[in-house]
Amino acid sequence: MQLRQSLKADLPPLEPPDEARWIRLNKITYTDPIGRSRSWESAERQTRPTTSQTDGVGVVAILHHATGPALLLQKQFRPPLNTVTVEVPSGLIDANETASQCALRELKEETGYIATIPEPTPPPPADDNNNTAESFVMHNDPGFCNTNTQMVTVQVDMTDPRNRSENLKPELEENEFIECFSLPLETLWEDLTRLERDEGVAIDARVGTLAMGMEIAKRFGLGRASKGEEEVRN
Repeated sequence: MQLRQSLKADLPPLEPPDEARWIRLNKITYTDPIGRSRSWESAERQTRPTTSQTDGVGVVAILHHATGPALLLQKQFRPPLNTVTVEVPSGLIDANETASQCALRELKEETGYIATIPEPTPPPPADDNNNTAESFVMHNDPGFCNTNTQMVTVQVDMTDPRNRSENLKPELEENEFIECFSLPLETLWEDLTRLERDEGVAIDARVGTLAMGMEIAKRFGLGRASKGEEEVRN
């Protein structure tokens, strides 16, 4: 699939505010910490349901291949950047929908994969209501807009016949053109760097931050069992 496109050089003027379906521009007046009145221009989504504190979700789907775990990603042309971006599956939350429900639905619609929400390991205490599969609410660009998201980790059973490549049945909308692929977790940072350099793609901040976090964890040895713990297990 050829995803690369280009915008026309003569861009049309901005839509009148009453014709904007998804986003509106605001001019905010506020008082700073020393009492001075200031103004700020910002963008605001108009799609957040009244039943939710979150605009949408990003889906962290780990595929367990014979060669090791890989992160499910997708390429999609994004007109504001005039280029193809590398992203995780994502989408806006519907009314009366939780972040986890949205993640499972969007994953199925965009990629065809059937997933579940993983159980914490070890199981949390009975009085612990923290759902570790769902992140806290993250604000994408607080200096520019109020858009926010939650990252949701899902479990994809690769032994499920429905998740075989020949059986995947994405349910894309008429205006969606998505190419799915995966990258090994072990070399995620290096592979993303290569894609940016060789293909000229843009790396979505959620993907890049995840890859950078993994590199930081490697550098400081985080997440690894101590030598003493390994000896006990052995």
